[in-house]
Amino acid sequence: MNQTAMNEPIIDLFARIFETLGTGWVIWLLILLSIASMAVMLERFIYYRRNSMGNIDAVSDQLMMGDLEGAVRAVGGRRGLEAEVVRLGVKGAARGAEAVEEIVRATIARERIKYEHYLAYLGTLGNNAPFIGLFGTVLGIIKAFAALAINAKLGAVTGGATNIMAGISEALVATALGLMVAIPAVAVYNGFGRWLKTIIARSEVIGYALASHLKTVVAEVDSGKRR
Repeated sequence: MNQTAMNEPIIDLFARIFETLGTGWVIWLLILLSIASMAVMLERFIYYRRNSMGNIDAVSDQLMMGDLEGAVRAVGGRRGLEAEVVRLGVKGAARGAEAVEEIVRATIARERIKYEHYLAYLGTLGNNAPFIGLFGTVLGIIKAFAALAINAKLGAVTGGATNIMAGISEALVATALGLMVAIPAVAVYNGFGRWLKTIIARSEVIGYALASHLKTVVAEVDSGKRR
């Protein structure tokens, strides 16, 4: 028995499975994934808006000038990474500039996890939705060619060609839908990534402003002692 004859039962088995599966379930899967993607986008947008201070120039100026209590009052009850860095940084100011820098780094590392929540879903969907759509297209083409083979055996070649064109057209819908799901997911994922980098950069600016003030105070004290 040659290798081709040995492979035929396996090939026929998978061919029947793929013909039975068809494209429909892939399209519905992509629709469900798209709905979940939009829900994640909306939830993350609301979270980022509520947990971002925006302009931090006034707060960083207060910290640099030594108005620590004023900076804490300025952030008030606001949520988010920048506000948390202000509160915890000022709270640890008595321990010195190096301690504040460590507090800022630890706060950024802890809070960053909250901002990145669910973003992995968007990234994964953006990378894999086209492949899911392509898989649906391949299933549709397999089914279309199987129908053509059956019609050819019955002598209805023209009708089979018409069916295969319709089947391929239907199958390509899965690829198009996969791209439609992937493109917004990738774009929004990148957008949130840039937004998070901006929030982290603002938080670092706040930390640097406070540390700069504390180092200046220490330098002035040392200068006074030398005199």
